[in-house]
Amino acid sequence: MSDGTPADLFFDAAIGLLRRVREEEAEAIGAAGNLLADTVAEGGRLFAFGAGHSSLAAQDVVYRAGGLALMNLLAVPGVVGVDVVPATLGSALERVDGLASAVLDTSPVRAGDALVIISLSGRNALPVEMALNARALGVKVIGVTSVAYASQTTSRHSTGTFLKDHCDIVLDSKIAVGDAELTLDTIPAPFAPASTVVTTALMQAVMATAAAALADRGIEPPLLRSGNVDGGHEWNGRVMREYGDRIFYRH
Repeated sequence: MSDGTPADLFFDAAIGLLRRVREEEAEAIGAAGNLLADTVAEGGRLFAFGAGHSSLAAQDVVYRAGGLALMNLLAVPGVVGVDVVPATLGSALERVDGLASAVLDTSPVRAGDALVIISLSGRNALPVEMALNARALGVKVIGVTSVAYASQTTSRHSTGTFLKDHCDIVLDSKIAVGDAELTLDTIPAPFAPASTVVTTALMQAVMATAAAALADRGIEPPLLRSGNVDGGHEWNGRVMREYGDRIFYRH
C-alpha cells in the first residue's frame, strides 16, 4: 500500500471505481434507466432484488425520498441482510437450487414488469435462477454485478452460467474479485470493500436516468419526498394513491 492514510487510500479507490463506472457504463446506465421508464409508461411494475450485502443497494432505492415510488423490494426471507442468525445462513441459502423459483411463483412479479438483480459475484444459484425464471415469465432483467467474477471464478448454478448471462442489460460494477480494495503488510487479508458504494451509485444513476426519461415523455415521475420536510407526507400520500396498484410495500 502506498503513501497516505488507509482512509485516504480507500476514498481514492472508491472514487477511481466511481469514475470508471461513470465513463465505461454510461451506455448501459442510460439503457437501464430507459428500460425502467418504458416499464412505468407501459403500466408495468418495478422490482429490485439482492442477497446479503448486495441487498443494501436494492433496499436503497425502495421507499426512498427522492426515489421512484414504484420500486419494490423482492425479498427472499433469510437473505435480505445480516439480521438472520446465524449470518452464515444467508450465504448458504444463496446456493440453494429452487429457492428463486419459489419466491417468484409467490410474488406479484408478472410479464411486463422489470426486475433489477444485484449480485456482486453473480455466481450463486439464487441470482442466476432468479434471472432465468424472471425472463421466462416475460420480465425484463437488469443485472448489476462484477463481470470479473465470470472469468476468475466458477459458477455455482447447475448450468455453469452467471447472472450476466441471463440479463437484458448488464451493469458492471468493476469490483475486483474478493471485494477488498486495500492491503497492508501488517494485515494478513485484504480489506476495505467498496462494492456497496459503487453499486448504490450505479442504482441511483439508473433511477435518475429513469426519472428524467419519464419527464422527457411528458410523464410526471412518481417520486417520493422526504417525510421530514413540510408537505412531504401529503405529497407521498397522493403518489401512493395514484400508483397504489403498483406499490407492494404498503397495505
